[in-house]
Formats: sequence, structure tokens, C-alpha cells
Amino acid sequence: MDPDQLSRAFVEHYYSAFDANRAGLGILYQDESMLTFEGQKIQGSQNIVAKLTSLPFQQCQHSITTVDCQPSGPAGGMLVFVSGNLQLAGEQHALKFSQMFHLMPTPQGSFYVLNDIFRLNYA
Repeated sequence: MDPDQLSRAFVEHYYSAFDANRAGLGILYQDESMLTFEGQKIQGSQNIVAKLTSLPFQQCQHSITTVDCQPSGPAGGMLVFVSGNLQLAGEQHALKFSQMFHLMPTPQGSFYVLNDIFRLNYA
């Protein structure tokens, strides 16, 4: 699978899981993984899932506008940059967001999220 296809498949899987069952995202992170969410740094799979499941909304829908990717380093990693809209249940206007993932390969042939940076884009 080429990097563009891989990054799009990851993005589709990630946001589908986020919108349906945030607790299920834990398998995509490991103990050394780090999430920076609106400037707050959180490390480790359990802590990241705790943060994502404690967000002040239960239902949301991501709509992806762009996905860009680049290979990253000799270990076979990949940088994935996403922009899009986040529609919260009961809100009239969607929020614009950007998110960057640094994916690293696992020995089993899949990928995990080493780094994840999320920002809302305020106009």
C-alpha cells in the first residue's frame, strides 16, 4: 500500500473510531505515545484515552478536508497532517481543526501513533 493510501486508510479508521467509540482508540497508541491537545501534553495510551473520553461532548462528526503525508525516517514512520471540520451534536456551526500524526511501524506490520498534535483553528 502506498503512503497516500495508507494515510487515508488510517485517517478514515481513526475518525470513524473517534466519532463512534473514543475508548477504542487506545489500541492505536502505546506507552511512549504523546498527544498534545490544544497545548496540553499527555503521554501514554491510557492517559490519552482518558483525555479523549473526558472531552465535554459525547457525540461528534469529523468531516475531513485534506490529508497530506510524508515518509519519516529510516524506521519506516510516516507523518500525516489532517485538516477538516468537527461538528458537535447540538451546535449549529462546525469547528475547523488541524491534526498531525506521526505513525510508526509495529513488528506485526501495522502502525501505531507515536505523536499526535490536535488544534482547533479559530478564525
